[in-house]
Amino acid sequence: MKHIYTSVDLGTDSIKVVVCELYKNKLNLLAASSEKSEGIKKGLITDVEKAKASLKKAISSVESMLGIEIKQVIASIPSYFLDCAMIKGSVEIPLQVDEADETHDGIIDGNDVSRVISDAMRSYDFRDREMVAVLPIDFLVNQKDYVRDPKGIPSRTLSTRAMMVATPKKNIYSVVQLFASLGIEVVDISINAIGDAYAFKSREMDFTVGAIINIGSETTSVTLYNKGIVVKHSMLQLGGKNIENDIAYIFKVNNDTARKLKEKFAFAHKNHASQYEFIEVSNVYGEMIKVNQFEISEIVESRLEEILTIAKKEIRSLTSRNIDYVIVTGGTSNMANFNYIAKEVFGTIAKIGNVKLIGIRNNKYSSAVGNIAYFVSKLKLKGKEYTMVSADMIDNLISVENKNESYDSMLGKVFGFFFSE
Repeated sequence: MKHIYTSVDLGTDSIKVVVCELYKNKLNLLAASSEKSEGIKKGLITDVEKAKASLKKAISSVESMLGIEIKQVIASIPSYFLDCAMIKGSVEIPLQVDEADETHDGIIDGNDVSRVISDAMRSYDFRDREMVAVLPIDFLVNQKDYVRDPKGIPSRTLSTRAMMVATPKKNIYSVVQLFASLGIEVVDISINAIGDAYAFKSREMDFTVGAIINIGSETTSVTLYNKGIVVKHSMLQLGGKNIENDIAYIFKVNNDTARKLKEKFAFAHKNHASQYEFIEVSNVYGEMIKVNQFEISEIVESRLEEILTIAKKEIRSLTSRNIDYVIVTGGTSNMANFNYIAKEVFGTIAKIGNVKLIGIRNNKYSSAVGNIAYFVSKLKLKGKEYTMVSADMIDNLISVENKNESYDSMLGKVFGFFFSE
């Protein structure tokens, strides 16, 4: 069985769709699409019909690449008013009787893991909230040994400490209903803060305290992690759009031109920007003007410095502990020279995220890719298998693959065939 998963990130500026195959315990890109979004503001659905049309376009783009219908997805939901709370649970493991009628400790399996997580959830007061995720910190077996994955270990009891992530119900229902209107089932939900952690997961993160800053279009998320697990989260009302507004105001150009200048011409830091390189564009008065690379980079740098400085203050308000790392992601972090401004604000602990999935190196996809990795990790912990495509769809995928004999199991070695911007 091919294990194929689709993740959708509903952003204010764009809707990102990523389809991956889990092959030999490694995620491989099958298709990715990014389409302009409408009807979504600061991560919240403000116009259902416009949002539906944008989502349909993004889904259709991927479907045309793969030759199948997308019927099930992992969906990102807004993380406003997020609550992260420690929960604990414990269950007994049924004893086993061997052929000689001797009694032995039971062997922990995936069902026991599910049971202990369910028990832990009972301690949380949901009220008007809904669970987004339960992130196990560790498991206690034999009442003495702490492990990350208890499956296969003999024990009479199993306990867990976990982080419950919950959000207001309306954040979830509005997203689920949007997908349902297109006949698409949401089989799992997540938040981008979890996706980002799994996109950049490393051994260092499993033992340290750090933060990930995701600069979106109109908002910037600041998330604190302890041993790779979300513990606190905050949203700033600043993002990439503020940079574009600065460019539009100073050079008197429209928003589309400002965006192109930001993405294609400006640097995130004036270091290495040329004082002698110009680009000609039309302003709002219909006049052709020359924009200097050094000057526009100074404008971008100033706004980015503000965003990152505010994010730094927000991290300090979230914790008094020393931070071991700061990862910056989001589409804006792809700008040239971004590492300079990040290190100026945070020092050597700062680094720019690097999506490791071959075929999409753009950080705007980090949350969508990471949410698939998170979904797969949950399946593995519970000893389950799952795929989001039927056998008939697999046949269609294989027929597409056979048209390109240079491909190995749809692993996207010629990226352009499966990948569009």
